[in-house]
Amino acid sequence: MKILDIVGTVLLVSFAYSTPVTRTKRFGKGGDVIRGVNLGGLFVLEPWITPSLFEQWNGSNRKVVDEWTFCSELGKYECTRRLQQHWSTWVTESDIKTLASLGLNHVRIPIGHWAFAPDPAEPYVQGQLPYLEKIIRWIGKHGLNAVIDLHGVPGSQNGFDNSGRFGGIEWQTSQQNIDRSIQAVEGIARVAANYPTIVDAVQVLNEPANWGLSVDQVIEFYKRAYTSFRKLAPSAIMVVHDAFLSPTDWHKFNVPGWENVILDTHNYHIFVKDRLVLSRDQHLQATCDDARNVRSFNTQLWTVTGEWSLATTDCAKWLNGMEKGARWDGSLPWEMNGPVYGGATCSGQNSIDAWDHDTREFFRQFAETQMDAYEAGSGWFFWNFKTEGADDWNYIKLAQNKLIPVPPTNRIYSKYSLGSDRWNIKLNSTWCHE
Repeated sequence: MKILDIVGTVLLVSFAYSTPVTRTKRFGKGGDVIRGVNLGGLFVLEPWITPSLFEQWNGSNRKVVDEWTFCSELGKYECTRRLQQHWSTWVTESDIKTLASLGLNHVRIPIGHWAFAPDPAEPYVQGQLPYLEKIIRWIGKHGLNAVIDLHGVPGSQNGFDNSGRFGGIEWQTSQQNIDRSIQAVEGIARVAANYPTIVDAVQVLNEPANWGLSVDQVIEFYKRAYTSFRKLAPSAIMVVHDAFLSPTDWHKFNVPGWENVILDTHNYHIFVKDRLVLSRDQHLQATCDDARNVRSFNTQLWTVTGEWSLATTDCAKWLNGMEKGARWDGSLPWEMNGPVYGGATCSGQNSIDAWDHDTREFFRQFAETQMDAYEAGSGWFFWNFKTEGADDWNYIKLAQNKLIPVPPTNRIYSKYSLGSDRWNIKLNSTWCHE
């Protein structure tokens, strides 16, 4: 999950080739449309998803804010013990069976480089792979497909806690970091090759931050990753992230001979002022703009929206970082120097039990509008499959409360035919007119 929603002005390297990367492989059992969720908070800790793991440090002088500091504080023995307990309970076969029953066809599994390319000098611990493979087998057993996502790399590609280490963006400061990242890609590719009918795609890097990296070097990494990946998993799809750049920055991106490569973009409505201050109707209208962006991306590289949610506030506990407040109510310092509007409160914002009829209806509309928009591309993955306390990020709970359609095609407000030409969808609803 990204903590910023920044569209950079850095331009990608320009290629002379204008034909989009071809895709001959269909998306597993899901056909042309991915409808899935993320298993976030499993192999890369985020305090806001599972605050119970971090609660002992709340209010202390110990700055435990991510998986790096979690393991550094506990030591490797105790960190291993706690994480093994977490890995064995956070995602269960029952969860996977539930996701299948909700009509989904894919699961995206974030994992850190340290599971495949460990460095004894780092505090991270290993042991993730048996749990990863068990989950993959459950996914296959229940008729789903998996995408394995390299969510964090050495030095951090974005400085977010979801990269494993909060702070600086230092991924490109050493060749060793790049080499270990390739090693991690190769490790994931080997897993994918062992489960070719289940793992149909691998994401080689999540959310590289264009504002702290050389975009040219990101592209070079993608090219090197493609070569390494293809040798080990020739039948799988490779996924690259858009680095928070706009569709126009990707229009001429192509590499001769590339095949079965898709682009990942993320859409959230809460991390920048322009989205956070919107009214409910404006959130729906803004999603129409996202649809146009996704469609524009999709004309060059098949594009999946790898992360989105129903959140319209940033009120989830520790969403902005351990012990940090929210922009919404002004408890986090930000450009408005106060709440989004006078009297804005975080009370009840993340609890389904506190939502009235109008709020519930809006969230159902927001879910369907986003599904419509992202299916103007190659599909979507909701973030997250579940959380300990933030219901607007909890797909299972939202679906069980009828705030997300079950199956995802069972839409009340959708105005286009899901059986029509997949690549010529025109949105036509109260909020979108194309």
